[in-house]
Amino acid sequence: MDLTPYVSFARDVLHTEFKDIDLLLTAFTHRSYLNEHRKTVSQHNERLEFLGDAVLELVVTEYLYSNFAEPEGILTNWRSSLVRTESIGAAASRYGFEPLLRLSRGEKRGTDRARAQILANSFEAVIGALYLDQGYEPARQFITESILSTFQEILDSGSWMDAKSHLQEVAQSQDGATPMYKVLEETGPDHDKTFVVGVYVNNILKGQGTGPSKQAGQQKAAEEALVGYKQPSN
Repeated sequence: MDLTPYVSFARDVLHTEFKDIDLLLTAFTHRSYLNEHRKTVSQHNERLEFLGDAVLELVVTEYLYSNFAEPEGILTNWRSSLVRTESIGAAASRYGFEPLLRLSRGEKRGTDRARAQILANSFEAVIGALYLDQGYEPARQFITESILSTFQEILDSGSWMDAKSHLQEVAQSQDGATPMYKVLEETGPDHDKTFVVGVYVNNILKGQGTGPSKQAGQQKAAEEALVGYKQPSN
């Protein structure tokens, strides 16, 4: 196969020349692709993902410990916001991971939610491959550029806080009321349900969210409500 896109990715995005480009190729290989190409492909990216997850956590933890004096609980919340699926999946999208993914035909037609998880997993796998091929410092530099560079935005937005807890603080401060959540719609079979949840403050709908569980829908609704509170009133 043509390895040019992966060589270019290593050079332009990771700022290095891979000694073993097959490592990077494996980082972009989903388990489903292996199932369809058993004669030509022998490895998928889950082991690299396992390694990259540990490297990512170490780099982020080291950065927070070295630069901030906050207590453990706050540092843990900050770290969680930096390494959560949404954060690393967004980084993978920004850095052009998606065209390089090797997926089965079925996974290519998958849901947006499934694709976001695949992108996040591949991001960790690429970090694992970079660490194995180039060592800790290049991996740290890429994580600093792609993830730690978003930290100030996370602090400014308050997104590091649990959305429901944050919304409760804001609603009580601005409206003197506690948010109330209500399931507006429930669809799908028992094994794959989707919940639409609304959050109300003083009986006014402030946000609406959709998720695979009531809790996930509540979080999304709270996030939407927080965006509304941040908008200047007319």
